Amino acid sequence: MNTAARQPAGRAQASVAAAIRLHAADNVVVAGRALSIGTVLEGENITCRNEIASGHKIAAAAITKGELVRKYNQVIGVASAPIAPGEHVHTHNCVMASFERDYAFGTEARPTEFVPAAERATFMGFARPDGRVGTRNYVAVMTTVNCSATVARMIAKAFDGDALRAFPNIDGVVAFTHGTGCGMGTTGEGFDQLQRIMWGYMRQPNIGGVLIVGLGCEANQIRFLLDMYGLKEGPTFQFYNIQDAGGTRAAVERGIEHVRAMLPHTNAISRTSVSAEHLMLALQCGGSDGYSGITANPSLGAAADLLVRHGGSVLLSETPEIYGAEHLLTRRAASPAVGEALIARIRWWEDYTARNGGEMNNNPTPGNRAGGLTTILEKSLGAAAKGGTTNLVDVCLYGAPPKAKGFVFMDSPGYDPVSITGQVATGATIVCFTTGRGSVYGCKPSPSLKLATNTPMYERMSEDMDINCGEVLSHGVPVAEMGERIFKRILAVASGERSKSEALGFGDNEFNPWVLGAVM
Repeated sequence: MNTAARQPAGRAQASVAAAIRLHAADNVVVAGRALSIGTVLEGENITCRNEIASGHKIAAAAITKGELVRKYNQVIGVASAPIAPGEHVHTHNCVMASFERDYAFGTEARPTEFVPAAERATFMGFARPDGRVGTRNYVAVMTTVNCSATVARMIAKAFDGDALRAFPNIDGVVAFTHGTGCGMGTTGEGFDQLQRIMWGYMRQPNIGGVLIVGLGCEANQIRFLLDMYGLKEGPTFQFYNIQDAGGTRAAVERGIEHVRAMLPHTNAISRTSVSAEHLMLALQCGGSDGYSGITANPSLGAAADLLVRHGGSVLLSETPEIYGAEHLLTRRAASPAVGEALIARIRWWEDYTARNGGEMNNNPTPGNRAGGLTTILEKSLGAAAKGGTTNLVDVCLYGAPPKAKGFVFMDSPGYDPVSITGQVATGATIVCFTTGRGSVYGCKPSPSLKLATNTPMYERMSEDMDINCGEVLSHGVPVAEMGERIFKRILAVASGERSKSEALGFGDNEFNPWVLGAVM
């Protein structure tokens, strides 16, 4: 990547290059800042023919109509009109393109250089008796159906303020409510998925106690979940229905009593020093822009590689947002079966969007396009960089636990709250979320770190952003160094330091299971 010269750590802001070339074979470059008509791009021997917004693309050579447009030395679209050197390249002259991908399963898989167990990084976590380790310690009030959501919220609200003062090891009581659970079949893909999400949250390492509240007549019966997973009542697991309890007031009082009884047991576990191998990191991007694939995403990829080398796991998701870049992941597959499992999910999504009257290029969003991203192919190439460089060891369904440790892909939509809900159910105990436009997402029970792709947005929204990855361009910080910063911050937040979204009070409204199937 050709940008401003690198400077030592602690350096002052550098002059960002007008044009950023990502590969010698590319026929576009990226504007490092807003450019006016007539700006000469040094090193490219071209002059801007239009005003170019920061992060947008400029033709580095003449591109004929029908010619493939290349960025990162990968296809991001096809020219829908002739494009002259120095001209703005975006949705008006570059469109989605179908092209052959060579999946080359496993051809780039390499042995991971693991850090010896005795030398691995550590954090202060909540070690559960069954070997799971959490970064937080919550009591969860879960609902089977939207009809019990209000009761669940009333129960959780009773523990606001100083109610937990005597229980310093508990991070809070949270109601995980949702909009489904009835008007659905009790068999099939959609029902199985909802049950899987509920089970995943019940066994989440960041949750120390669970109360399930149902209505009583819904499709998603508590007993179905109990039978499927062999669940029994205990000091930190209770359940009941509002109809059996005698109505709203009685159900709230009963729930409060159950939670009060759980608190001493949940509080009995305190933080202790554990290996970073117990961490599972969810990788996310939202509100992406033209810099996402240049700064924050590759930096997060470097941090992901560090965590895998220290024995931990990282979870890439958002299947529609790796579309067109999936061939880069299959080449790193640990086995042909893993690579084929990823392609099977891609094919499922092609069918899913088609039968619902959509298309894969409905993503990027208007905000993504305003930030310089033109097609899903371009967005995906940047998004895939979050996964680093280690072998892809498993592909799992939405909310399903992986069968191997390391770099894992979990199938999910690109919609951030839905995707992260699945990642948390899968077992992610901490989240890193890159953003260029400025997402204000937060998460419970797994803390979310926000990584800014550009310095102007970071400075404008510093109360929401945890790390400024824009310094890769604005201050000449190497991607590897930024990855180390992210890794250290992950360990600090995993040990109890609050993220920006936690300080702002986010996380009570972000539980959003993916709804599949007919609503009846």
